[in-house]
Amino acid sequence: MRLGSGTFAACCVVIEVLGVALFLRGFFPTPVRSSSRTEHQAEPPAPEPSAGASSNWTKLPPPLFRKVVIMLIDGLRDDFVFGSKGVKFMPYTTYLVEKGASHSFVAEAKLPTVTMPRIKALMTGSLPGFIDVVRNLNSPALLEDNVITQAKAAGKRIIFYGDETWVKLFPRHFVEYDGTTSFFVSDYTEVDDNVTRHLDKVLKRGDWDVLILHYLGLDHIGHVSGPSSPLIGHKLREMDSILMKIHTSLLSEERETLVPNLLVLCGDHGMSETGGHGASSVEELNTALILISSAFERKPGDIRRPKHVQQTDLAATLAIGLGLPIPGSSVGSLLFPTVEGRPVREQLRFLHLNAVQLSKLLQENVPSYTKEPGFEQFKMSERLHGNWIRLYLEENNSEVLFNLGAKVRRQYLDALRTLSLSLSRQVAQYDIYSMLVGTVMVLEVLALLLLSIPQALSSEAELEVPLWSPVFSLLFYLMFLVLSALHVIVCTSAESSCYFCGLSWLTAGGVMALISALLCAVGSALAKMFADGKFLSKNPAHPKARWSELDVLILLGTMGHVLSLGASSFIEEEHQTWYFLINTLCLALCHEIYRNCFLRDDCEPQQCSHVEEGFVSPAPALQDRSIRCNMLEPHRVSKGPTSLDTLRGYEKWMVLASPWVILTCCRLLRSLNQTGVQWAHRPDLGHWLTSSDHKAELSVLAALSLIVIFALVQRRCSLTSKVAMALGLLGVYCYRAAIGNVLFPWQRDSKDISKGVIEARFVHVFVLGILFTGTKDLLKSQVIAADFTIKTVGLWEIYSGLVLLAALLFRPHNLPVLVFSLFIQTIMTKFIWKPLRHDAAEITIMHYWFGQAFFYFQGNSNSIATVDVSAGFVGLDTYMEVPAMFLTAFATFAGPVLWASHLVSFLSSETSLPGGRTGTWL
Repeated sequence: MRLGSGTFAACCVVIEVLGVALFLRGFFPTPVRSSSRTEHQAEPPAPEPSAGASSNWTKLPPPLFRKVVIMLIDGLRDDFVFGSKGVKFMPYTTYLVEKGASHSFVAEAKLPTVTMPRIKALMTGSLPGFIDVVRNLNSPALLEDNVITQAKAAGKRIIFYGDETWVKLFPRHFVEYDGTTSFFVSDYTEVDDNVTRHLDKVLKRGDWDVLILHYLGLDHIGHVSGPSSPLIGHKLREMDSILMKIHTSLLSEERETLVPNLLVLCGDHGMSETGGHGASSVEELNTALILISSAFERKPGDIRRPKHVQQTDLAATLAIGLGLPIPGSSVGSLLFPTVEGRPVREQLRFLHLNAVQLSKLLQENVPSYTKEPGFEQFKMSERLHGNWIRLYLEENNSEVLFNLGAKVRRQYLDALRTLSLSLSRQVAQYDIYSMLVGTVMVLEVLALLLLSIPQALSSEAELEVPLWSPVFSLLFYLMFLVLSALHVIVCTSAESSCYFCGLSWLTAGGVMALISALLCAVGSALAKMFADGKFLSKNPAHPKARWSELDVLILLGTMGHVLSLGASSFIEEEHQTWYFLINTLCLALCHEIYRNCFLRDDCEPQQCSHVEEGFVSPAPALQDRSIRCNMLEPHRVSKGPTSLDTLRGYEKWMVLASPWVILTCCRLLRSLNQTGVQWAHRPDLGHWLTSSDHKAELSVLAALSLIVIFALVQRRCSLTSKVAMALGLLGVYCYRAAIGNVLFPWQRDSKDISKGVIEARFVHVFVLGILFTGTKDLLKSQVIAADFTIKTVGLWEIYSGLVLLAALLFRPHNLPVLVFSLFIQTIMTKFIWKPLRHDAAEITIMHYWFGQAFFYFQGNSNSIATVDVSAGFVGLDTYMEVPAMFLTAFATFAGPVLWASHLVSFLSSETSLPGGRTGTWL
């Protein structure tokens, strides 16, 4: 079947999208949700168990607290309260934890550790999915059952001040609110002052039941300066004074009403050692949770250590405390210390309501729920509870009743723990079968694309797809029958739910037929290539142009990286894969250079191009090669092979030394930023430079880096762009000095710290000017006159503008990453790619490899916790979504973007050279 390359590519893209969608559907299964309760309809509470006697308790218990104040401090790590910083900067909170009427917990959050999913977990008790990372940027209204909705339905008046995410999640739920944006991380004072300014007025009033305060300043300081910043202590001291004000006000009110109130101090997520969050490190997962109330009696000398609980447990606890139904999708269990002072019957009633809610949720989400140990424990607890109720109603106050009550309580707590664990496991349970089917579809289409590229790129741009003949072959029917049988076996024997098995048999059969047809098409294409003898040919137009060692390395390295993504450990530590690949690439280049330089006797060295003023003029290849030489380097025949003998002395030695120079640079960069998961906590050179004791060293390093950046970039810019680049780099240093990262030589300290908005905008002007100049030259070369020189200069100026923007957004200790990136590009351009005459495919893959490696050299990882959000607000004094998103994305992916733009500039300059160079690159 003959198809045009465009039609064939479109069909492949459609099938690829279907395969990826099926894989993602299996990788991100549906979260645990309750379908029995909606926002407008609530089930009646479960009655108290009974055994032979009728119980008269069929309603919800009365509220435990009159008012509830939730003080949520964004980014409140557990050690900020329970560690040395808490003792030093939060004395009043420490007193309440150690001696006051309170219960302290270390609440463990689940992935993803970003604000919006954590608010959902706190208020619904459910485990949000990874899609909520995207929704965190613009939160939709929360339709899932939650404590806020239940409180509003019960007629409670709720007031909120703080992060506007709450207002988006719960529209029309608050009788009074004042939201502030959470994304302008450069502000850590006004964002909290806007919350605190309402406190005195609200605390004096009695017309509210729930008060929610969400403070953002601590998290913003972490994003900008990290958890070791001296600003952290000042912010913790401020939060401690606010907590004391709220607690004192609640205590004075309790003296009049004689009804206890509840003050909740908690965090939504923690903070990594670099100040970010979103991943699974201990510092990001563990948050402080303190429940403070006069109802919690404490004996003198009673020492309570913080217990580890789940963050989702707060929703059930708040619902019980406010006398509300527990949210239907909650997987958390009641924090029992909050009710242990109540009578035994009330304790058992609270535990029974929680266990009933969890058992219903289990029944709705797990088909084989009766086999779950938690469900069995719940049924046994309910029977024992009924026996206890019978004895209690008989007014039997013997020791038997007391012992049985203690046993039922323990049984309920064990059941709640097991049920919660079973439900939490459902979120992390992958749909392996759907993932496997999607992966097979993607790999088959990818193989077909790779095998069809030579025909698709030919002058006809058409290819013969072996599709109809395999469909009518015996292999197709055998594969279809085998896959259908496997589908039936998997779907009938699987204990857990599977999305692909839930599809109709007609749809599943169509997918099986498609997989079988693609497999037969790939087999036919491979058979044809083997029959034509082109399988090992690098260029089908030249069958003798076989693969070199470098080509084999690039192919195996690419395949190995793809296969490594099948394991989560390799994904978490992907930087190790790229470091290994570029180091191996440097050694392969070294081997190629040395062989071309020293191979003389049995294989005469090839003629080489002469490097002169940065350009290469090709010399003709020698025609008297031996057969062995053709076997060693056949791929150089079509590329104008070169020799290193014609190079001048220092140039030849630079070519020989260049791989080792690049290896040294890469090794130095690895010491700058620790990344990944396993070793991210270990100290590195970046931590040493960013400490307050080494600001002078950081200042010198930043200044030298900016000077070297100018020297490496300005060589091909116009005079106007050179001046703009120099002034822009000077503005970069002024911006970092303004915000206190570096010092001027005449400056002894950094007391006068500003946001650096003026300095950053000064640099932005030069960035836009250079980009405009480059774009104008590029358009001029394309529209007015086909001048390759103007085109080359325009592309380079666009590249230099991006370099200036990266210098502005990079932290000062990361400027050497930019310097080494430019230096390696210069070395490889002048002493590797041009003398060795690599083709466009090899140079493109090398750029891709180094771009990926420099992504990790910046300190990035596959965890969103390493995203530097503060870079999105450089030069902004208010929150603007589009510029902030663009700057954050560019700062994160600056390494790959700069290497890609350098690739475009390099290939454009090479194809425009005289002497037939165009054919070399195409």
